[in-house]
Amino acid sequence: MAWKTEFSAETDRELNKLDRQQIKRILKFLQERVGKLDNRRSIGKALQGPRFGEFWKYRVGDYRIICKIEDARVVVLVLRIGHRREIYC
Repeated sequence: MAWKTEFSAETDRELNKLDRQQIKRILKFLQERVGKLDNRRSIGKALQGPRFGEFWKYRVGDYRIICKIEDARVVVLVLRIGHRREIYC
């Protein structure tokens, strides 16, 4: 079964703040790298801590993509996208 990528409403607002080149780079990464994997966790890293243990991050240059991988629904839910100095605040 094919995995889907969904974006939260907050993610749409964050994407609109980025320049066009960064948006293309991030969407291309999600489509070509993450979208074609059988194991979405193989190129990402789990966030640490009791509040963040279910979330994963992907690195695209200086930007981070925070996701929740929902195996039951076969969905990668993108929760946040931002520069590495701002994303974890």
